[in-house]
Amino acid sequence: MFYEPDKRNHGLPRDPFKALVVPRPIGWISTVDIAGRPNLAPYSFYNAVASDPPVVLFGTGLGPGRKPGDDAIKDSQRNAEATGEFVVNMVTDGLLDAMNRTSAHLPHGSSEFEAAGLETVPSQLVRAPRVKASPVHLECRYLQTVEMPCTTPGGRNFVVFGRVVGIHIDERVLKDGFVDISLLRPLARLGYMEYCLVDKSFSLDRPD
Repeated sequence: MFYEPDKRNHGLPRDPFKALVVPRPIGWISTVDIAGRPNLAPYSFYNAVASDPPVVLFGTGLGPGRKPGDDAIKDSQRNAEATGEFVVNMVTDGLLDAMNRTSAHLPHGSSEFEAAGLETVPSQLVRAPRVKASPVHLECRYLQTVEMPCTTPGGRNFVVFGRVVGIHIDERVLKDGFVDISLLRPLARLGYMEYCLVDKSFSLDRPD
């Protein structure tokens, strides 16, 4: 089959695009607002885009039912821009339900940490707290926001970039000096409402 995304002429029950770019790591983004109130939300449009220095990004859009305007911008983006900081907490096996609970739309200023029953630990270099149960945290300094095209009338899409300035790794997922994926067991997003668990890997050297 062939279809043009702008025309939405795929003829399927749901657009398959997000089922074709998989698996995608989950950016569990923690921030604080200018009043110091914490926020935590998962983003399936998340990845690393550079290594020297390390840079990550997460993509946001207008929340469901929200109208365009400053109040429609998602809290993670607004807080990162206002404070210049955010933390990426890795979602691993055992944290799926808690991660899903933090995707709920709570009133502005409410704590997703409390709603999901998650403990926090302080960060070293930024103000945003970390998810204690997560084995990996990336403390980030906000770099910039880029607005992307949006074909939904009145909609908006954004990509938020952050420079990783501090990295926490639970030593229990290290083996012989390397991160052991079988011990880390990260979760990833697939298409529709599907997820996968990464618990096996293999090595392959470059031909040169």
